[in-house]
Amino acid sequence: MRLNPEHRAEARRIAAELAAIARSGKVLAGSIIERRTRCGRAGCRCMADPPQPHGPYFQWTRKIRAKTVGRWLTPAQRDDYQPWVDNDRRIRQLVARLAGK
Repeated sequence: MRLNPEHRAEARRIAAELAAIARSGKVLAGSIIERRTRCGRAGCRCMADPPQPHGPYFQWTRKIRAKTVGRWLTPAQRDDYQPWVDNDRRIRQLVARLAGK
C-alpha cells in the first residue's frame, strides 16, 4: 500500500515525536489524581459548614495484571511524575493517529 505525500509527511512527524519521547526515557503509564478527604472527627474543619477537606493529596495509579496499584506522592513527586504520565498519554495519541491512516 502506498501512502500519499501528505500521509507520509504526517507519519514522519509522528515518528520524530515518538523518537524524541523515547530518547528522553521518561514515560510512565497511569494517571495522577488529586484527592481531598474528610477525617470524620467531630469539630474538625473538614466537618464544618462549609466543609474544608484535608489535602490536597496526590496519588499515581495504574493497572498491573488487571489490578489497580497506586502510590501516594508528595507535591514535588507529582511535579516530577506528571511529565512522564503526559508522555505516555502522548505516545498513545500518536500511535492512534498513525494507526488511523
